[in-house]
Amino acid sequence: MQTLPLFPVTSVGSLPRSKQILQSLRQRQKGKISEEEFNRIANEAVLEALKLENEAGLDIVTDGEQRRDNFYSFIADHIDGIRLMTLAELLNYVEDKAAFERLLNALDVPAFALKNPVVVGKLERKQPLVLDSYRFLKEHTDKPIKITLPGPYLLTRSMWVKRLSAEFYPDKESLGNDVVRVLREELVDLQKAGCTFVQFDEPVLTEVAFAGPHETHTFMCAALSEKNSPKEELEFAVQLINRVVAGIDASVKTALHVCRGNWSQREDVLLRGAYDPLVPHFARMNVQQFVLEYATERAGSIDVLADLPADKEIGLGVVDPRTTQVESVDFVVNKVRSLLRFRRPEQIYLNPDCGFGTFADRPVNTSQIAFQKMQVMHQAAEKLRG
Repeated sequence: MQTLPLFPVTSVGSLPRSKQILQSLRQRQKGKISEEEFNRIANEAVLEALKLENEAGLDIVTDGEQRRDNFYSFIADHIDGIRLMTLAELLNYVEDKAAFERLLNALDVPAFALKNPVVVGKLERKQPLVLDSYRFLKEHTDKPIKITLPGPYLLTRSMWVKRLSAEFYPDKESLGNDVVRVLREELVDLQKAGCTFVQFDEPVLTEVAFAGPHETHTFMCAALSEKNSPKEELEFAVQLINRVVAGIDASVKTALHVCRGNWSQREDVLLRGAYDPLVPHFARMNVQQFVLEYATERAGSIDVLADLPADKEIGLGVVDPRTTQVESVDFVVNKVRSLLRFRRPEQIYLNPDCGFGTFADRPVNTSQIAFQKMQVMHQAAEKLRG
């Protein structure tokens, strides 16, 4: 990666979409516009996102995930064997319909709007997932680029629905093998293209750690399938991510993002709990950086990060993407100073807790607020460098 200043500022990935790109996303899904027309509109949206990031002072940029319906369902356009289904449609296939309906009501989830990729055949990557997006962004910036991908555990867990998937993959473990293969293919292609920073999103790990094996799922994109014990599931997650990154050259920084859900501004429906039960599993994951949320008090104490291996970097969440109140520079600086007890300055990156527009039709904030919060991160980094 290019030489960075201390406390480099970046985002977790998504930014709110304009009305034009939202409309084109829906039209493309319905086959009303061509891929060429969609890409023309999406390219403009990406350039607007890049302009916003540059003006806010980000040191590492993303494409704002402008081409995506949401942070993981977009893969349905790139991989054979996947059907995109709304949560309302999935109600017909889940084993415990009553529990699923209660879950949707409790989580403040628009069941007809949010979509989930479901395995309905053998997986085969028919085109790159994000490689073309990286190449386009690379043409328009000299800054380091972060590329975001859904993590292997999230995909394996969320895409396996027994009544639809078991004919092709009898269990999640067999599906996991092909998910690892597809993500490795993408990661290798990104490496060859010169990408130096890839982040895998695994938000569902907190749901696994905080909920028992038979409790009602509390996280919107947790698997619709039944899970094993938290220990078994987390061990499975460790194995999957390590298989994806195995043998990847150190020139590519790999990161893992773990939060507590980002679909609603209602704090009462989002997960609560410290990272303590996850840290021993993080310690065995062969990624270089952990991108964690700490702007919300729901994340617990930052002190637990002292137990991570000394070589691990932290992408520290210092602003909450879901609130309209813009954090102060001193708030961000104090968060960083708390972490400086356990990490060297060059090991700390600044980012929001999560994306500002995780789900295209349900952004958790406006572009204006996102800009102000990113600007505060930049100002805090400048103060820390001084």
